[in-house]
Amino acid sequence: MNNLPIGIFDSGVGGLTVARAVRDQLPHESITYVGDTAHTPYGPKPIARVREYALSVLDDMVEQGVKMLVIACNTASAAMLRDAHERYDVPVLEVIQPAVRSAVSITKNGRVGLIGTVGTIKSRAYDDLFSIRDDITLFTRACPRFVEFVEEGVTAGPELHRVAIEYLTELKEANIDTLVLGCTHYPFLRGAISRVMGSGVRLVSSDIETANDVYRVLAEHGLMRGDSHPAEYRYKATGDNADTFLLLAERLLGSGVPSVDLITTGTRGIDIIQD
Repeated sequence: MNNLPIGIFDSGVGGLTVARAVRDQLPHESITYVGDTAHTPYGPKPIARVREYALSVLDDMVEQGVKMLVIACNTASAAMLRDAHERYDVPVLEVIQPAVRSAVSITKNGRVGLIGTVGTIKSRAYDDLFSIRDDITLFTRACPRFVEFVEEGVTAGPELHRVAIEYLTELKEANIDTLVLGCTHYPFLRGAISRVMGSGVRLVSSDIETANDVYRVLAEHGLMRGDSHPAEYRYKATGDNADTFLLLAERLLGSGVPSVDLITTGTRGIDIIQD
């Protein structure tokens, strides 16, 4: 059991930020990453459809063998986290609570902004967690085009800047001092977001905090992997276009991907193996 990989799931490439953070903190742990690029973006889709897509992928991951599931997708977490906890016998972590904890710990004026997909914002999953703190006011904004930019490999440029101004001006005028990036795609756009919000606003993403949770849960459950064998990393996607995925994977993970194998695991996928 201890030598099984950690399973990390996202609707596309955004969850690679979480995979990178887990890899940095736990270099001896193997990782299987699956991005459901055939169905991305999840944000505009009905919650029931997101639940169907996500549970289908997670079912496959558990069947193939993982010792933990990390749902590195805010929309999917909001749609089916309770189902996942009840459905699987392995620990299941998500990215929403770690981001909330971080934001609560760093805000000075109690005015916190949240940007996310339409699905995440409509779910009010963040609102419910922040609501237990009556000293914090939450301001939210759906930013659906941000995911499109990331999935197209666009992380800078005048069009992105224009859209960022459109999305973020209202939050800036609300005098927030902390902004939660409520989608694992959004760290790709830190530069554009920071340019609009200014240096006085702290950006919070869930990647490092989620990796901390992974470490803690593995330790508490006695699931840490030994270091006698090198870790293995497998990156999979359900779509049929590897180019953008590979480009962003290399950018995020800081190393090249030597081979790409097209496979079929319930849905047609891209299996990227890195030793």
